[in-house]
Amino acid sequence: MPSTSPAPVQTQRRRVAIVAFDGISPFHLSVPCVVFGEGLAPDNPFDLVVCSVDPAPVRTSAGFALTALPSLRALQKADVVIVPSWRNVNERPPEPLLRALRAAHARGALIVGLCLGSHVLAEAGLLAGGRATTHWEYAPLFAQRFADIKVEPDVLYVQEGRILTSAGTAAGLDACLHLVRQQLGGERANQLARRLVIPPHREGGQAQFIQQPMPKARTGTRLGRLMDAVRARLHEQHSLDSLAQEAGLSRRTLTRQFKALTGSSVQAWLQAERVQFAQRLLEREPLSIEQVAERSGFGSAEAFRLQFRQSVGVSPSQWRKTFAGA
Repeated sequence: MPSTSPAPVQTQRRRVAIVAFDGISPFHLSVPCVVFGEGLAPDNPFDLVVCSVDPAPVRTSAGFALTALPSLRALQKADVVIVPSWRNVNERPPEPLLRALRAAHARGALIVGLCLGSHVLAEAGLLAGGRATTHWEYAPLFAQRFADIKVEPDVLYVQEGRILTSAGTAAGLDACLHLVRQQLGGERANQLARRLVIPPHREGGQAQFIQQPMPKARTGTRLGRLMDAVRARLHEQHSLDSLAQEAGLSRRTLTRQFKALTGSSVQAWLQAERVQFAQRLLEREPLSIEQVAERSGFGSAEAFRLQFRQSVGVSPSQWRKTFAGA
């Protein structure tokens, strides 16, 4: 899935501000806290602050309260502002919050809306004319209410420049891990994923709801073996016909079962695997761009540069400059 992500930056102290509110779910609040807080210890390059749009004490949906939270003024110095959800899609967020989000975006901060937090970003006018996603259950209402936004209800997260929106619940982890990958590189993101015991990288275009997430049938096992085999031979040229033959399936059956298993097309999955492998090579190996392109199966350096930039948002050389040896 092509991305319009901003260029990765050199590791530096960056301030992440998370917006809490009365009625917030402790899980939604904990997702960015664990990713940008304790998960990156002990050499965490992020300074984390949780602020509140409502006066203290801020009650959570679990019954306990949060006290001594700073006000929305904390957003004024934030490099990343995260709205982890919202309490009611039928309640317009307070104007001070909307103004603070617009001001943060205008001065260059990256604004994130996780789950129903995308509704807050839409109310602030930050999503107008662009793409966004939200929890699949509320996507029809979102599309009806904000007709100037292209809603993508079947994906995990969407990034448009300095705006990132995610689907519900656990997809917030994927979106936050995506940001860590952008800021700190793939190796650090993979380390964090292992610590949190979550998949190291799920593409934003992967489906929110997959019909067959843990297949038990023989065909599911067959596809799993096929995917592992292809990962070990990314340098080879694979086509839908060759993969179908290798799996012992027809093109149509492979396409249908692959979509049910992964939520993605065969070609989109293959392209994403190649980009991720190329990222690791750029970070770890002293190879030329031509050699990275060959080993990751792009055929030519030109095709590699084009696809890498479309997928990641920067050139392979810039990715290496930022993250090699990180």
